[in-house]
Amino acid sequence: MTGRKDIRDFLSREPACVLVQVASAAGSTPRDTDAWMLVSKDRTFATIGGGQLEFMAIDHARKLLHGANGDLRLAIPLGPEIGQCCGGRVTLSFKRLDAVMRAAIIESSDNEIARRPHVYIFGAGHVGNALARALSHVPLRTVLVDTREHELSAADAPDVETCLTAMPEAVVRDAPPGSAFVVLTHDHALDFLITTEALGREDASYVGMIGSKTKRATFKNWLSREVNRPELFERLVCPIGGTAVKDKRPEVIAALAAAEVVTAALNRHLQPRAPSPKSQRSVKA
Repeated sequence: MTGRKDIRDFLSREPACVLVQVASAAGSTPRDTDAWMLVSKDRTFATIGGGQLEFMAIDHARKLLHGANGDLRLAIPLGPEIGQCCGGRVTLSFKRLDAVMRAAIIESSDNEIARRPHVYIFGAGHVGNALARALSHVPLRTVLVDTREHELSAADAPDVETCLTAMPEAVVRDAPPGSAFVVLTHDHALDFLITTEALGREDASYVGMIGSKTKRATFKNWLSREVNRPELFERLVCPIGGTAVKDKRPEVIAALAAAEVVTAALNRHLQPRAPSPKSQRSVKA
């Protein structure tokens, strides 16, 4: 995942690099005009879509780094001539980074990370930990929440925050608008409490609870009897991950649930791409 530490680490290790940006895109193209990448002598950071287009861009950027006199803009048709069948046309811009541009990229990256949709996973057991790992590769701010310190300390999801709390329902109340909530604690009563709190937020992008047909029916009855708001049930995803794949292994459930969460969270937020140096005056080609 492109993150705050990643961009700083790359720039600190690479004193000379070229910023490659998609300046324009027409027709079917791998990425749009928010795509960019950094190219150094030996490494790259981020992507403009991969394939032959990116191979050509890296090669051209490295020639510029080695002092060659080359174009700072390339118009590339995507078709049989470069081995990509997209059929569109892309214009790439190339600019060697200076100190001002480096600062602008870092600032833009920080701003994008701060805007990322929040996902709260309640329960750091096998499925919760597997889901956190799956979401750690996606541009989301994922928080793993549990009431048990030993479970959180054993979590092994990179770039995922942890939250130890005796009142997980309070985490739901404090979450920003558009957050996603996935509930899979070790206690059904706690699941019901957290899920009800999340369903009460009309601005949630996703509310899911792990469970069987029996648990789903039990929660529906509980919601009517104890909360007197049966209409909230219609917004619940239960079981998470759906029922099309009959496999209860944690990694499988996590993969299926991650697809649901990512779809809901990023569609809701119309995900900003990270970072977007084009938006910074100092970085424009």
